[in-house]
Amino acid sequence: MGCLLLSSVMAFSSCNTNGSKEQTPQTEVAAITVLQVDDVLGKASNILGEEIEVEGVCTHICKHGGRKIFLMGSDDTRTIRIEAGKEIGKFGPETLNNIVRVKGTLVEERIDEAYLQRWEAQVANQAEEKHGTSEAGCSSEQKARNEQVGTTINDRIAAFRKRIAARKEKEGKEYLSFYHINGTSYQVD
Repeated sequence: MGCLLLSSVMAFSSCNTNGSKEQTPQTEVAAITVLQVDDVLGKASNILGEEIEVEGVCTHICKHGGRKIFLMGSDDTRTIRIEAGKEIGKFGPETLNNIVRVKGTLVEERIDEAYLQRWEAQVANQAEEKHGTSEAGCSSEQKARNEQVGTTINDRIAAFRKRIAARKEKEGKEYLSFYHINGTSYQVD
């Protein structure tokens, strides 16, 4: 295919008989740079909504359908969640403990007071239905949000409130930002 394209360009150039030194238009192919997890997290607010390609070691695949994986950056405190889009369906078990490259769109999730109130109401409704709340959330998700792993839901909500208050005081923002990627394709290296 490359030879055919090169031949076509050369034929087009040689057919230009007016003697001028016009150059044939060149199509610039935009290549997506493969980012590391630390890079994505470091500049997330600047690349929000963009299609990106990220690479990292898959440290966890969710057992409930394989629709989420977590890629680790320079250490286990630098992780990002990847959600399988409809193009992927679910991630295969071969992703675990291997280097995975994912293409997708970076998405922001904001946790604010309204989010926490909805979460509390949901927990209260489940407690009434199930007579107790033992589900504390996925430990990989907690690590990705820099939470203390293994805490109760009520402790997690209280910790989020403290972090929101600290961010408001420091930056004037009354929410926390967490990022994940809606994956459209992936490969295991």
